[in-house]
Amino acid sequence: MNFKAINLSELTLNGLRDMGFQSMTPVQEKAIPLMLKMKDITVQAETGTGKTAAFAIPVIERIIKETVDIQALVLCPTRELTIQVAEHFNLLLKYHENIACMAIYGGQSMNAQLKTLKTQPRIIVATPGRLLDHIKQGTVKLRAVKTLILDEADKMLEMGFKDDIEAILHATKNREQTALFSATMPQEIVRLAHKHQKKPEFLNLVKKKVIEIKIDQKYFETKAEQKIELIKRLLFSYRLRSVMIFCNTRVQVDKLYYTLKDEGFSVANLHGDLKQNKRDAVMRKFREGEAQILIATDIAARGIDVDDIEAVINYNLPRDSEDYVHRIGRTARAGKSGYAFSVVTPLEVKFLREICEKQKLSVTRSAIPGINSIDLGSVEMIKNTLIDSSLTKKTSKKFLKMMKDLETEGFIGEDLKDEVIKKLLNTKTSVFGAGLN
Repeated sequence: MNFKAINLSELTLNGLRDMGFQSMTPVQEKAIPLMLKMKDITVQAETGTGKTAAFAIPVIERIIKETVDIQALVLCPTRELTIQVAEHFNLLLKYHENIACMAIYGGQSMNAQLKTLKTQPRIIVATPGRLLDHIKQGTVKLRAVKTLILDEADKMLEMGFKDDIEAILHATKNREQTALFSATMPQEIVRLAHKHQKKPEFLNLVKKKVIEIKIDQKYFETKAEQKIELIKRLLFSYRLRSVMIFCNTRVQVDKLYYTLKDEGFSVANLHGDLKQNKRDAVMRKFREGEAQILIATDIAARGIDVDDIEAVINYNLPRDSEDYVHRIGRTARAGKSGYAFSVVTPLEVKFLREICEKQKLSVTRSAIPGINSIDLGSVEMIKNTLIDSSLTKKTSKKFLKMMKDLETEGFIGEDLKDEVIKKLLNTKTSVFGAGLN
């Protein structure tokens, strides 16, 4: 559809013409008419789909020239995106006299920003932290803001801006329109929409791969030396009994294998240095459930076809984005659902995002499961958790006997539960992944 079909002003059309825009992209075609009607919208759209123009055009069209206050606010997660979005606005504003958009972000002189604010920009694009600094100092007044846009809302929440966003939403309580644009739609975004929007229209412009529908992809951030502890916590928290864990090297496979084996987990290892008869024996154990956790390299795992794998865990991220797809595709087979967990250090988060962007996949950050999040509300629950886990039968029996011995010693009720948990955390096995932050 051509931009002329939606009755935009000649000034905006001239700006679009200079930018080489003629026909609307799908996200623009759906979002612009709704925003022109001042509807609240939540849009799932990827980078490169024209989403900036999708919110910039209606914002510009609704600006009242006679009012010199800030009338529209866009929040972005990074300085780079803030600058980019503000430039996009100003290109569209080329023929609109006396209306400008200003970028506000950290790392730039406050005095320089104060000087620009005196020119009375009608539109502000900002990172949450620096904008809050201005709000607290009284140098930015948002009482006249009618439209608030959260761009790349998922990234802002991932980066820890939730409290800042809530504060800014409160500072713009006179607004008439709230729009959220996000590449992914985790539950935090949905909750934010329900809390702060009025009867929002939900627009999904992402063509999801089948793999996304069936596989719940999450990543957990921790220190490199705590990855093994975190994996143990995941095994217990999700009560996983058929798991593939991927490492990039044979050394890493063996280290993880021997650590988990020594601590009582039912594990097998698979890598290129194993002879074929040994590899066949390992796969037989895994297929038949004799080993519940298979730790492998990508090369060794090629050709594996097991239908009942509940979860795939990336101990290391693969070196190639296609390998990530191959790895997580081991779960959710034969119409079943599954989990794909990536255990990453802070430095690896960016690489994981790049992988998912290339493959158009959605992965959400999750908090490390705490001991309390594992269902240990009673002694009976602890028994069930120990039995329904990836521990060997021998290890489970050992802990169940320990519980029986404590009962014999006179521990009952909450005292028994607390003593059991303490012993489970302090024994050599540390089966719950003790020592995590």
